[in-house]
Amino acid sequence: MEKTLRLAQEPEADALLSRSPLADLVGMLLDQQVPMEWAFSGPYTIARRMGADDLDAHEIAAYDPDEFAALLSAKPAVHRYPGSMARRVQQLCQYLVDHYDGEAEALWQDVADGEELLGRLKALPGYGPQKAQIFLALLGKQLGVRPPGWREAAGVYGEEHAYRSVADITGPESLARVRAHKQEMKRAAKAARDDGS
Repeated sequence: MEKTLRLAQEPEADALLSRSPLADLVGMLLDQQVPMEWAFSGPYTIARRMGADDLDAHEIAAYDPDEFAALLSAKPAVHRYPGSMARRVQQLCQYLVDHYDGEAEALWQDVADGEELLGRLKALPGYGPQKAQIFLALLGKQLGVRPPGWREAAGVYGEEHAYRSVADITGPESLARVRAHKQEMKRAAKAARDDGS
């Protein structure tokens, strides 16, 4: 079944995300301290600047680190922190080369259950527990990767109609709902800090 992701909200970038597991992993990695659409457009920008129509973990891992950082830093930059994110993308790709022969989808192809998949995601460079749960929810909700217990392993992000993360974004309306949820979380966190001071 053909999957169509709409995380970048830009047709060419979303087309790459829809067909490339590595692009999904890299987009999720970049999804911090920048708007989600900017992060998930990053894989397309990187591929284009490398003269390719997809990302290749072997090629990225082997790229000269200074040249790769320059590639991400060129205007418009792929991320607010292009140098550090270039390093993280290369670390992620090197890990995939070392453990999965560079095949991103090998991460989930033979897992027994959601907990095993969550453990594999948490082992990725740049993937903490929350990022791993969100990506697991994205796999289950939008990409058809649903090992037994995947919703439970994804925690609150696995809940149906949660609108908590990129896992729930399928277009502009759901994007607005996720943004509203995140704003509410920030307000609640600020109120808790203010009450504690």
